[in-house]
Amino acid sequence: MERLTIMKGDIVKIKADAIVNAANTSLLGGGGVDGAIHRAAGEELLAECEKLGGCATGQAKITKGYHLPAKYIIHAPGPIWRGGSRGEADLLASCYRSCFALAKEYGLSSIAFPSISTGIYRYPVDQASLIALQEITSFLKENPSFQKVIVVCYNDETYKAYKAAFKTLEMGAAAKESKKEEKKEAKQDHKSSKEEKKEEKEEKRKGIKFHAFHLFQGKKKDKNRKKDET
Repeated sequence: MERLTIMKGDIVKIKADAIVNAANTSLLGGGGVDGAIHRAAGEELLAECEKLGGCATGQAKITKGYHLPAKYIIHAPGPIWRGGSRGEADLLASCYRSCFALAKEYGLSSIAFPSISTGIYRYPVDQASLIALQEITSFLKENPSFQKVIVVCYNDETYKAYKAAFKTLEMGAAAKESKKEEKKEAKQDHKSSKEEKKEEKEEKRKGIKFHAFHLFQGKKKDKNRKKDET
């Protein structure tokens, strides 16, 4: 998909309409990507975040980008991994959907994501990458005018996981398309078979009718001949 880029790099250096901050619910800065973004954006970011009143897990809020190349920062607190049975997958997917909702609301056309929740929140990157890419590819398909989504991975492990996840999704999409074509062909074959049977039935009916007509004509001739003989 041309409008999706997966790369290894530093998200604070990405030039896009918005970058996403894998924030905590206070929005007041923290470790990892969150801390890096706050440091790079400057003190003005913290001042604006203090006015936002925090943000619930799975939701998102937007601020200016300040000293970053990006115009905006979208702050999205991801779920802490607790084994996968506490709605983590739904919350993580909601992070991406909330970010895209803000991107549309603000008329943005490009956005860069980190790998949300896979750092200190310990979300398994093989699972998180699939969820992220499912949401991203779905959004891009539904919004053809959106120009670019960049996934910025901070280390080799994360980058490899996202590339593998993308390949898995591509294979799944190809298999789905193949199955769709098979169903279409089967439906067409069934339709052709029905039409052939209908034609065959019609030909048989015509044949019976033709045979009955000639049988009747033959009997009629025999009757007339006997009448003439008498």
